[in-house]
Order: sequence, then structure tokens, then C-alpha cells
Amino acid sequence: MDMKKVVAFKVLLVLALTMATTGCKKSSSSKNSSRATGWQINSKEGGFQYNTDFKEQETSPGLVFVEGGTFTKGRVQDDVMHDWNNTPNQQHVQSFYMDETEVTNAMYMEYLDWIKRVYPPSDENFRAIYHGALPDTLVWRNRLGFNEVMTENYLRHPGYGEYPVVGVSWIQAVEFANWRSDRVNEYNLEQAGYLKRDAKIVDVNPESTFSTDTYINAPTLTYGGNEEVINPERGNKRFARTDADGNETNIYATRETGLITPKYRLPTETEWEYAALGLSEIRSYNLYRGRKKYPWDGQYTRNGSRKFRGDQLANFKQGKGDYGGIAGWSDDGADITNAVKSYEPNDFGLYDMAGNVAEWVADVYRPIIDDEFNDFNYYRGNVYTKNAINEDGTVKVVTVDDIVYDTLSNGKIVARDLPGEILQVPIDENETYLRTNFDKSNEINFRDGDKRSSRNYESFNDEGDENGNLKGSQTSKMYNSPKNIITRDSSGKIVRQYDKSNTRSSLINDEVRVYKGGSWKDREYWLDPAQRRYFPQDMATDYIGFRCAMSRVGSKSKEKNKTKN
Repeated sequence: MDMKKVVAFKVLLVLALTMATTGCKKSSSSKNSSRATGWQINSKEGGFQYNTDFKEQETSPGLVFVEGGTFTKGRVQDDVMHDWNNTPNQQHVQSFYMDETEVTNAMYMEYLDWIKRVYPPSDENFRAIYHGALPDTLVWRNRLGFNEVMTENYLRHPGYGEYPVVGVSWIQAVEFANWRSDRVNEYNLEQAGYLKRDAKIVDVNPESTFSTDTYINAPTLTYGGNEEVINPERGNKRFARTDADGNETNIYATRETGLITPKYRLPTETEWEYAALGLSEIRSYNLYRGRKKYPWDGQYTRNGSRKFRGDQLANFKQGKGDYGGIAGWSDDGADITNAVKSYEPNDFGLYDMAGNVAEWVADVYRPIIDDEFNDFNYYRGNVYTKNAINEDGTVKVVTVDDIVYDTLSNGKIVARDLPGEILQVPIDENETYLRTNFDKSNEINFRDGDKRSSRNYESFNDEGDENGNLKGSQTSKMYNSPKNIITRDSSGKIVRQYDKSNTRSSLINDEVRVYKGGSWKDREYWLDPAQRRYFPQDMATDYIGFRCAMSRVGSKSKEKNKTKN
């Protein structure tokens, strides 16, 4: 190669490197430049701050990812009960996260420990908070059974630590999920330098607590306004800036930082059923090969593999008087509940989606699924609220002096809102006027149970008025459930008035919730994820537990370059 060619090659190489470097810089800087205005994002001088490096939602503690999709919800096997309680319909579910296992005794005990430390039951002002969160251990008792060992030990003894918690009502499960949301976000903000380290233990008290909603809407009211906790001096806040006058800005994390996760909650019935089925294992290209009866593949409850052939795949009642099998070689390894992860997970990595304990889901129970109206993220139970606002325009945060307690139908007392949380009130015309997608705060009875859509039970000889009342003080209303009344006398003592009417036609009302999956106490029939039953939301049993879910924000799939089939 002559000298001219060498020089020309070197010049071309320098130009190529220069262009590559310039291109990289441009690409890097464009990420922090607004496509709307061209202004700089995340400038050290201030202005609009946004997490432009956000990749995807991190999986929060205890959860696994469930990629959404389309499936046939409802019964796909023979309807041997002939009740048509869950007819098949096609639904689409957004991606979400779900607890890998059922919530265990150890997990729930951590919740009780926190409440006991922050709201000591020795203080009369807070006693009802702790007692309202306690599981009902008396659910184990039976008139003709000796079960006192579970009554006394099941919740607290470490021998049952990894067993699913029971004796928890739907209301208590919801409160646990709310508590868990706050504790996880509190920890995330501490790790990111926005909260004082270990404040969650050393600085917490009834007047100084953390609430995710309060932090988002009024961060200065978190921890009772303790500046030392909510604005630590040595915090490593990524989005904090110092302006030209030396004042610190963006000292509180916002949703734009991506540090605050969506809330833990109960899964909807549609989500639970989709996750339990784990249909991906019978997927072939864009079709499902046949139907699935259980969370595992196949039509039987016993393992068909050579190594484990004959072993039961779930914890359920084998038959009359047979809850576990013969001593020395047990069919399912358990008589009551069993430790979580005792059986193989389904294709989503979820354990015990059939058997062990049945599980609460978010939905209000109705015998008919209104798939004609909505086939996307179906859920019945929406009650829309908003933050209560003070006269000065600030949000109203609950204090230790204005805790509101609810007395449930069984006489149990629970706190509606804990100190530090924002008081919630029903939405009004300001949010509903001229809307087409919702028109009131409580939408539980939409297209079912309200005057516009109520289905009445009538015979040819019945004559009734426009309210559905028949002659003789009877009613033809579909959801005519018993109404037990709980009141208090002048001394504060609870007075229980039982409904003694003999004209009630149903046990269904707006306070009964769906529970799914078979339990240790159920026969094989109930292991089908499509099966559904209901139970009062303020009552508990020895066979219903729960697990939490969390919504997915952002992309449907975790695999960015997913191979197309």
C-alpha cells in the first residue's frame, strides 16, 4: 500500500470515528431532550424532571410476573351441578403480578407485630385496631371435633409459620394488602435516600406513620411532618436539584421517578382464574391445544411421571373421612393445610392454585357474569372515591383523634382509616357529570341488582307493586338477603338484632365476595379454577386464605425482543 492510500485510509478512519462519537452523543442527549419543546429534561439547573432511564417495573417482594392474554373464563367441563354459575366467555387480561404463594402465617404475623408496635392494644384508643386485624382462630372449632390444637397454635406456632393464614375475612385481607403496599414503598424510598434510614422502625408511632397516598399528595404531612425523616440530610436523592439561589428542589419522590410501585391488592376473579390455569403449557403457536381442568396439564389429580407416579398434585379431601391418606404413605402429605410450596407450581410459577386453601378475590359475587358488556379486565365491585379536602384546599389526613371505626354485621369493630392516611369520600357530580363510562360512586350493581336491571322472581299468581313487594310483605327481588342489625345502646354495648323473617329468598347482597380454588376441606370437583363460590366479606373460615396481586405498568411482556410464532 503506497503512502497516499495509507493517508486516505487514516483520514476515513478518523472521520468514521468522529461520526460514530457524534452519533452516540446525539443519541445519548436526545433521551434527555423533550420531543415536544426541545428543552432539556433533568437539567441540573431545574425544570422538568423525569426518569428517562426507566426500563421496566421491578418485581416487588413475593410476586411473580403473569403475562396477560386472552382465555376462556368460566366452566369448560361438564356442569354436573347444573347451576350454570359461571358460563364460558372470552376475556382478555392485562399483564400483572401475583403472589408466588398464599399469604402465610409468618407474613401475617409481621403485619400484626407492626400494628401492635405502632398502635399498642394496651392503649384504649387503639385497642380496636389490633383486635380488628386479628384472625379468627375459633374457626377451627367443631361441635363434634377435637381441633383445639389448631385453635391455640395454628396462627402463631413456628411449626405452622409457612402454612397459609386462615380465619381472615375479605375485609382483613384488603387491609393487609394496603399495609403491605405502604411498607414496600416506605422501604423503596428509604433505599433511594428519600426517607431517613430505619425511620420505619425507630421513628414510627401513632402520630408519625408512612402512607403511600399521603406521600404522593402531601409529602410534608408524612411521618407527622417530621422534616428529619422525610428530608434526610445525607439522602442520595437522584432527582433532587439545587437552583440558582441555592434552594433544593425535587426533594420528594413523585410517581415520575418510577420509585413508587403500584399497590398490592386482591386479584380480580378474572385475573385469579387466568393465573391459576397457566394455559401457556398447552399453547401451540396462537392456539390452545384443548382444554384444561386443573392448574397442571392433564385430566387427573395424580402425578403421571415415572419418578413420582401416583403422588397427588394438590392438597384436597380424597373422599369421605379421607383428608390425607394412609399412615406411612400419605396421598397428599397433609390432613389440614400444608406448608406452601409443598407441591409443584403451575406454568406461571404459582403454587397451590388448587387445594390447600381456597382464596378470596376482589369481586362482589353475582351468579351471572356480564360478559356482554365488558370483555376486558372484567371486575364487579368498583366503588370510586376521592381525597377529602380541607377548607384551605389541602388534603384531609386522618389523625389519632378522628379515627372512624365500622361495626361489621358480626359485631366485630374495624378501623376504616388509620392515622396518617388520607380520608376518602365518594366521588360526586364534579367527576361524573356528562361522563359516558361511569355515572356514580358505587357501581357494584351496574346492569345487575339495580332498578334498571334487577331480575325478579315471580310466579303467574303473584301480584306486586313497582318496588317488587308482593302481597303479605313478601318480595320478588333477586338479592333479598337476611339483614341482621348491629346497634349500640347508651352504654356502648353491642345490641344484636337477628333477621327472623321467613320470606328471604337469597343469601346474595353487596357484601358477599367470591372465593376461588379448592381447599384441604373440599372434594376434587372444586379444584377446577373455573369453580366459584361466595362468602360474607366480614366473616372467616378455616379453609379460605388469600394471596395478593399487583398491576403491571408499561409493556405487556418482559421480553422486549420476543420471538414471534
